[in-house]
Amino acid sequence: MSTAYVVVAVVTAAANIAAAVADFRRSAWILTNMTAYGIPHSRIHLLGAAKAAGALGLLAGFAVPVLGTVAAACLVLYFIGAVATVARARVYSHLPYPGVFLLLAAASLALNLAAT
Repeated sequence: MSTAYVVVAVVTAAANIAAAVADFRRSAWILTNMTAYGIPHSRIHLLGAAKAAGALGLLAGFAVPVLGTVAAACLVLYFIGAVATVARARVYSHLPYPGVFLLLAAASLALNLAAT
């Protein structure tokens, strides 16, 4: 397991935990964005749970590497969907936000696969 993988996975997990907490707290700015993207507010806890599960899976991957691989792959898919949702809503100025999360998840996946 490389140092780069550990650092990137921890940063990715921390970012996703922070995002999940914001979802669970139903932050006003997130609800405003969800409205702009056409996502029902009732899904906010499900989206937060997905981010939290991905973050915890990345951390569990240090003990069971296959969990880290699966978690990173799921986060990549999740944030591809997030980028597509923002693009579909044509709120292009918001694309960098899920884009950064996508890059972190992709880097975690690539480094995980390189380490195994």
